[in-house]
Amino acid sequence: MKTVWASKAMAILLAAAAPVAASAKAVIVERIKVHGAALEGNLEGEATDRDVVVYLPPGYAADKARRYPVVYALHGYGLTADGFAGLLQTPRTAESAFAAGAPGMIVVLPDTQTLHNGSMYSSSVTTGDWEGFLTRDLIAYVDAHYRTLPDRRSRGLAGHSMGGYGVARIGMKYPETFGALYIMSPCCLSAREAPPAETAAVVEGVTTREAAARLDFLPRATFAVAAAWSPNPKKPPFYVDLPTSNGVEDRSVLARWAANAPLSMLDQYVFNLRRYQAIAIDVGDRDGLRVDAAALHERMEAFGVRNTFEIYSGDHGSAVASRFQSNVLPFFGRVLHSDGQ
Repeated sequence: MKTVWASKAMAILLAAAAPVAASAKAVIVERIKVHGAALEGNLEGEATDRDVVVYLPPGYAADKARRYPVVYALHGYGLTADGFAGLLQTPRTAESAFAAGAPGMIVVLPDTQTLHNGSMYSSSVTTGDWEGFLTRDLIAYVDAHYRTLPDRRSRGLAGHSMGGYGVARIGMKYPETFGALYIMSPCCLSAREAPPAETAAVVEGVTTREAAARLDFLPRATFAVAAAWSPNPKKPPFYVDLPTSNGVEDRSVLARWAANAPLSMLDQYVFNLRRYQAIAIDVGDRDGLRVDAAALHERMEAFGVRNTFEIYSGDHGSAVASRFQSNVLPFFGRVLHSDGQ
């Protein structure tokens, strides 16, 4: 299973390259550390100083008076900020987008990798308050250290897969922080069930962090969502309530998981979603997540939340770089407020 998953990840990273603009000018790439006060005290022992990749647009160094909108881009499960940069083929795709006419903007890729391969962009005593890190600590740092337009109308949030889930989740809860959302191939929109019996047995049998880090995809992802959505400070060493006990489903745990599913959350956040300048959703026609992505679009439309939805030719990862270049960055260039507006 590990070999298959690694092969799939490599196939994604080697997907067809996005087109290169001949007139593209270089962006400035900075790799920084941002302290997450919101992550302090997390029971899982996750680092509170996080890697972040920042792309500054051409002309940033020359025009000292200009300020820029900012797009925060969230990576998927199993990736890091650098891994996501590889999937997005940045900085080349950003350079080509700017050369093709997208207005200059700052692009920020935070690293939210955890013991179990992903934070789920959630708030948990076990993994830490990732919502607080992204909406307070990270934004405050970027606004203090770069020439941003520190206003929600000039701040966008995008993400792919688990990152798409993060955009849906955080977007529902923080309309005062972001002005536009782009949700790419989002995972985890529906209420999650317990894993198959064989997987549940593997998960229940893990007793050390080292063993947890060696798990295959589904058992490890089960730990990730448990750490994010069913934390339990009384249960070391993982501080989670698992969805099964001795092979029997724990419906109370699954109910807590369901409470974190955007399709379950949406009804109570309709008024927040209506505040956005624009919301876009896209997904590949060969992506198994397309059904839930369509459901999110339809549910928002039913509630009068304006959004666009596109199914394009591709699987879960094959077109991410080209979409980022030709769709995501131009979208934010159109809808975010820029200097002088």
